[in-house]
Amino acid sequence: MIPLSIADIAEITGGSLDCVSDPDQRVTGFIEFDSRKVTTGGLFLALPGARVDGHDYAEKAIEQGAVAVLAARPVGVPAVVVKPQGRVTGDAANADIYAHDEDGSAAAVVQALSDIAREVTRRLTAEQGLEIVGVTGSAGKTSTKDLLATIFRAEGDTVAPPGSFNNEVGLPYTALRCDEHTRFLVAEMSARGIGHIRHLTTITAPTVGVVLNVGTAHLGEFGSRENIAQAKGELVEALPSAAEGGVAVLNADDPFVAGMAPRTSAKVVYYSANKPPAADAQYYASEIQLDDVARPSFVLHAPGTDPLPVKLQVFGRHQVSNALAAAAAAIESGMDPQVVASALSGHQNASEHRMDVRTRRDGVTTIDDSYNANPDSMHAAIAALAYTSAARPDARAIAVLGEMGELGGEAVAAHRTLGEVLSKYHVGYLVAVGDNENMRAMVEAARAQGINTTISPDVDTAAAAVEDIIRVAPAGIEDWAEREAKDVVLIKSSNAQRLWRVAEKLNRR
Repeated sequence: MIPLSIADIAEITGGSLDCVSDPDQRVTGFIEFDSRKVTTGGLFLALPGARVDGHDYAEKAIEQGAVAVLAARPVGVPAVVVKPQGRVTGDAANADIYAHDEDGSAAAVVQALSDIAREVTRRLTAEQGLEIVGVTGSAGKTSTKDLLATIFRAEGDTVAPPGSFNNEVGLPYTALRCDEHTRFLVAEMSARGIGHIRHLTTITAPTVGVVLNVGTAHLGEFGSRENIAQAKGELVEALPSAAEGGVAVLNADDPFVAGMAPRTSAKVVYYSANKPPAADAQYYASEIQLDDVARPSFVLHAPGTDPLPVKLQVFGRHQVSNALAAAAAAIESGMDPQVVASALSGHQNASEHRMDVRTRRDGVTTIDDSYNANPDSMHAAIAALAYTSAARPDARAIAVLGEMGELGGEAVAAHRTLGEVLSKYHVGYLVAVGDNENMRAMVEAARAQGINTTISPDVDTAAAAVEDIIRVAPAGIEDWAEREAKDVVLIKSSNAQRLWRVAEKLNRR
């Protein structure tokens, strides 16, 4: 973060000073909401939560070197105190952080955090030429954000969120990692309702906006794909005009996304991973191939340059679309296409539990994609599982699947469809983790398709069920123990299911 005095922070947030002896003392470190991460010169965010209240850790944060605390009430140590505004209502209220915020203390602290991030990024954009690239979509945001970060780091200092810091806390927290040396900020933006992305764009105002897709993630909160498209399109509505340098990067393969073009005055470019590519796509891929663990290679086509070879180190054919989106955003930002292609080929998976592919010493390969799940990402991960197992003679494809959250009234049907998707991709084994209406629908459909299905109530039994399958050689195979490449296991569910623990248990073996 750029250095700010305590008085500056009070002015930016509209807060008052309490127990502050030197208002001109500067915050030179990061803003942290975990007191254990506070470092000398930092600012501690006293964020009330469901289980702990950051105000109770204010003294500890000062002891660890924080200059001051940003709080919603006096805490007995140097602080900027902002006034609670009352309980949050409407669509915003379904955020976990507001669930127990009876007096609006959390909302006031989050608003103050946003105010600081808005001012810092405004100054850096005006004075240092910081370029902000926003990315949203129902699936693939984090993977594309990671690709963008790798590309932009080849050009200069880049800040991007860790994991999926993409909401009203994570986005300003990430933005405040920027300083005078930062060239690019990659801002991942999520939404739980209409108006959320519009709000995020007022904190970090992007010049380039990337919209990946409009799927069925959060369908239960939005009610329809049309509403999801309305929310995702708020990113392109916020972009500056083409004359002012605004660029909207849209997925030509998704009609909901392509249909957002009239909603922006920015320059519009399209990308396409389809074969053949969409007719209006300026950025597209040809000669797409997958290696034996489903890592794609392709030829990148972009305006004004010769076709460029790309060999990704991440897994799944769906990553081609993500890579094209990232390439288009970077090239439209002025980067050399050859540098972009080279950076894509050198990119390694950066976020935990996102298509993390590992091969054990016994030849079994695990695909840990357990961070999140919706119908679109489930289909893509199952396709990667199928391709990887098909490349290995006699290898079994084993899917360890948990529940997909936030699908509303479509949840049962979506889980039932997964049983049919597994059959379509010739996945022979399903270990279903959890026992509720949604999971029973998945199990029933899978068994109806002839898939060998096991129900596991928890992580431990799920890992044991997988080990039982892979312990026994496929029928009629005598040289199984000598083979280098054996079964392939996909682990995927919504993050709340914590199925990454299954991957950890399997990989420890």
